[in-house]
Amino acid sequence: MNLRQLEILRAVIRHRTTVAAADELALSQPAVSNALKTMEAQAGFALFERVNNRLFPTSEAMALYKESEAIFALHAKLENRVRDLRENRSGHLAIVATPPLAYSIIPSALSSFLRRRPETRMFFDVRRYEGIIEGVLSRVAELGFALGLTHHPGIAHEVVHTGEMVCVLPPNHPLAGKPMISASDLSGLSFIGLERGTRLGEAVRDSFARAGAPFRPTVEVRYCNTACVLAAAGVGAAVVDPFSPLQNGGSGLVVRPFTPTTHAVAYMLWSEAEPLSRLAKAFLSEVRKESSLLERTAPHQQHGAGID
Repeated sequence: MNLRQLEILRAVIRHRTTVAAADELALSQPAVSNALKTMEAQAGFALFERVNNRLFPTSEAMALYKESEAIFALHAKLENRVRDLRENRSGHLAIVATPPLAYSIIPSALSSFLRRRPETRMFFDVRRYEGIIEGVLSRVAELGFALGLTHHPGIAHEVVHTGEMVCVLPPNHPLAGKPMISASDLSGLSFIGLERGTRLGEAVRDSFARAGAPFRPTVEVRYCNTACVLAAAGVGAAVVDPFSPLQNGGSGLVVRPFTPTTHAVAYMLWSEAEPLSRLAKAFLSEVRKESSLLERTAPHQQHGAGID
C-alpha cells in the first residue's frame, strides 16, 4: 500500500462512507470506491464489511489504521518542517556585531525576528571590528554588523545606516544649552576621548585636526558606550557614534550634533563564499526596518534635541 491508499483507508474508517471520505480528500466517490477495491485485492483480505450503505472496518483494517498512525505523524512533522523552512520560521542563525550596533538596533531587530519564529535558534556575540571580520570569514557567523569598513577580500557588504558622530553631555554641562557642539567648544573642558588606533578614535582625532582644535582627552576609553556612561556620570563630554546614546534610553544624556561632520556608517557583512540562507535574508530585512525607524528619529538630534 502506498501513502495515498493508506490516506483513503483512514478517511473511510473515520467517516464510514465513501462519500464523506471523498469530500474530505477532494476526490470523487467512484475514485474512493475503486481505491478500496484495489487495496483489498492487493492485501488479499477484506478491509470493510458493508451494512446498510455504511462501511465497518474489519479487525485487519483497524490493525493497518493503528500501524499507520506513526507514518502519518511523521509525515505531518515533515510537512510542518517544510512550511517552517518556506516561511523562515525555524533553523539556526549566527550573528556577530560591534558594541554600538549590538546594543542599539540589533536587539530590536532580533526581538521582532524571533517573535514570528519561535522555533529559530540564534547565536549572537559582541566583538571588536577585527573579530567581526574573522567571524564572518571563518563562517562562525553568517552575518556581521560593524561601524566603518575597509575592503576585505571575500566579504560582501551593505550599508545599514549612515549617520554622524554626536556629542554627549551630562545635563548640567556648560555646553548643554547649545544646539550644536563644535570641536573648538570642547577645548579646555573635561573630555572623554576614544582610544587611539581604533576606527572611531582616529575619526574623532581627524575631526579635531580639521577644526584646528587641540585633542586633549581627560579620560581615554575603547568603546563609545563606556564614554556615554562616563559622560552621564558627569566626567565630561564625549564624541561618540549615533547608536551608543540610544542605549537604556540615553541614561540622562544630552545629545547634540557635532561639527565638523564626522560620518559613522553601519554595515552588514557576510561571506561571498556561500549564498545567504533564507533565514539570514529575513533577518537582514528586520535590520533594514530598524534602520528606517532610526532614520526617522535622527532629524530630532540634528535640530539639537536631547535624550533626557
